[in-house]
Amino acid sequence: MRVDERQQPVAGDVPVEAILSRHTAARAVYVAPALIAILWLIRGWEGALAAALGVTIVVANFLLSGALLSISARISLAVYHAAALFGFFLRLGLITVTMLLVSRLVEDLDRLAFGISAVIAYLVLLTWEAVAVAKGRERNLDWIT
Repeated sequence: MRVDERQQPVAGDVPVEAILSRHTAARAVYVAPALIAILWLIRGWEGALAAALGVTIVVANFLLSGALLSISARISLAVYHAAALFGFFLRLGLITVTMLLVSRLVEDLDRLAFGISAVIAYLVLLTWEAVAVAKGRERNLDWIT
């Protein structure tokens, strides 16, 4: 009896997705202060608070994504594919619900700065990590060595 390869685990010893998400989250240390400062100058303290919350939500999304994909990769290729596809939509919905909840619960939250900071943080962090991987700066990933 032949075992279907989609049922075999795809992960090696290194949880690549979790490592990538932690690297992305670590880079938020540089992105967050810049966004907070810019939005503080443009929109005041409300803009700075909104930027901090926006970046925090984006970082949480990256960490959730890495954990979800790393765990699913240990199960099977089919589960990994499902987690990648449906996890994206789940996280997108979770970001939307979280941002709507935060904007309703936090008084005087600058919603424009909140949304702009989340979008900019997401794009900058994602691009930064993609460039780092493409240039080979991520040496501790088992699929690169």
